[in-house]
Amino acid sequence: MVIFVSADWVAARLDSPDILLFDPRRPMKYLQGHLKNAVNLPVFRAFDAQGKLLAPETLASWIGAAGLGDKRTPVLYDSSEGQNGAMLAWILEYLGRTDVHLLDVFFERWVAEKREVFYKPVQAAATPFTPRVNSRIRITLGDLRAGPASKLIDFRSQEEYSGARDLDGKPGHLPGAVNVVWRDLGGPAQTVLAPQEKLTQILTAAGISRGDQIVAYCRTGPRAALGYLALRQCGYNVRLYDGSYAEWARSGLPVEV
Repeated sequence: MVIFVSADWVAARLDSPDILLFDPRRPMKYLQGHLKNAVNLPVFRAFDAQGKLLAPETLASWIGAAGLGDKRTPVLYDSSEGQNGAMLAWILEYLGRTDVHLLDVFFERWVAEKREVFYKPVQAAATPFTPRVNSRIRITLGDLRAGPASKLIDFRSQEEYSGARDLDGKPGHLPGAVNVVWRDLGGPAQTVLAPQEKLTQILTAAGISRGDQIVAYCRTGPRAALGYLALRQCGYNVRLYDGSYAEWARSGLPVEV
């Protein structure tokens, strides 16, 4: 499970050789300001042109080229919304890392607190990264179609879920899915997640129980990755469907509105 850490915790370790700080935002955002020694690892590059997650070996090469080997601890942060950080955290977990740390506030909070910001890109020496795939936290389209029923949570907007907004030529949601809007998971004062008590209330109101086998999806994965983090922090059993609604709709499978 991802370990959330404070700004003070990160600030005290910015020069530590034992960690590698990753900025998962797009390069333009990174160059507009980043934390000291942070390496840019734009999470959109973890997917191919069709939005499909790259193979584990390819992901491992990409991450290793950014400097993360098996002995350094990955520490991530993100800007407001948190989708990039959540997605990269999940990818690292999927590749077997159990030491993923995530700054519990957004970059904007770091800046507002007058903490130091840097602008020059940081180059890290390529290092071998060993993938140890944890398939228990991922579910594929084939798994969904063939496996036992799971509790599906759609983390898109209410308009997408209801079909009022159609981005895929097939409005609606996966059959039986409940809707938890991803924006409702955020905390106050630029914190990544709301307190666990509030998260649990949101999930309970949506009919989610502790014993459920949960599948998180959105349209292409990142919003559901934030939902995955929230569920894991609250102790729920959840897997991410990274193909999400876009893949489901492309496959011509039935939906509900």
